[in-house]
Amino acid sequence: MGRWEPNARGRLGRAAMELYVERGFDQTTIADIAERAGLTKRTFFRHYADKRDVLFAGADPLRDVVVRAITEAPPELAPFAAVSFGIEAGAELIQERPDDVRMRQAVIDAHPELQERELAKLAALVGDMAAALHGRGVGAWPARLAAEAGMAAFRVAFARWIAASAEGKLTQTVRESMTELTATVTGE
Repeated sequence: MGRWEPNARGRLGRAAMELYVERGFDQTTIADIAERAGLTKRTFFRHYADKRDVLFAGADPLRDVVVRAITEAPPELAPFAAVSFGIEAGAELIQERPDDVRMRQAVIDAHPELQERELAKLAALVGDMAAALHGRGVGAWPARLAAEAGMAAFRVAFARWIAASAEGKLTQTVRESMTELTATVTGE
């Protein structure tokens, strides 16, 4: 078999996830990943900065979807409703590959340094959501509050979805979480 086959990035990502689950994140090397994918270490570095990057490579497309949805949300939506709109759009993207999401989360949950990076990525997303709200005319601090509250509701929804083996639609779980948060805050 020759070295070139299509979808090198996808093959590397799949190989990394399989190895992280089989051997553990710390015991997996970049050479192991490249070998499993039938590629070279050099090819790995064309697609990923390091082996952690494999787990977080989807952050930019997710960010783009969420921010675009907030920006393009109907203008009459209140800030928290616009955040909900954006987070549901992101949930649609996440729920497309439930098996991969479950594997990824299991690896992250098993490693504090990966959990820390996940939290940093989510914090950056909160900042981007707040900026999108600010661009809709919401004050800086109310925008930050709505974005932070929306992320808290999303994190609870995501944890529920993962605990249920990623069965069903994450978008529905997000919608329920947003509704529960609103009801809890307003007492309705």
